[in-house]
Amino acid sequence: MKLTSNSALKLIENFRGTTQSDRWIEHCICVGDTAGKIAQALTDKSYNVDVDKAIALGYVHDIGKHSVKPQSHEMKGYEYLKEQGYDEDYYNICLTHSYLNNDILCVAGGVQDPNENPFLTNFIKNHKYTIEEKIVNLCDLMCPRKSFYNR
Repeated sequence: MKLTSNSALKLIENFRGTTQSDRWIEHCICVGDTAGKIAQALTDKSYNVDVDKAIALGYVHDIGKHSVKPQSHEMKGYEYLKEQGYDEDYYNICLTHSYLNNDILCVAGGVQDPNENPFLTNFIKNHKYTIEEKIVNLCDLMCPRKSFYNR
């Protein structure tokens, strides 16, 4: 099942007020909106990028934070979106957004023990990142993790 940017935004907004903090939702909105702008700029330069998909992936990349501590959100998000019936193009972002260059140790949010989760280690090592995933990786590093939306 495909996930549009509108349905992805609704999906994360359904968790607003149900978690300890909504900062992760604000971060996801920033990532999705920024990914959309970069994807559109690339499309305008004749690159083959699915703008709506880049936005949707940005919105849901941290969805695993709806139920767990941040350190295990990648697998929780992956499992959640997979259980909801979305295509792998959409649930894979939950894994790929934290690991750059197909390297389990090149991580955006702390050092991963490669022996802790063999599935994740092998997935990251062997996955061919899409242009949309690469854009979301960049935007994840660019967008604030701490809220300055609620000052």
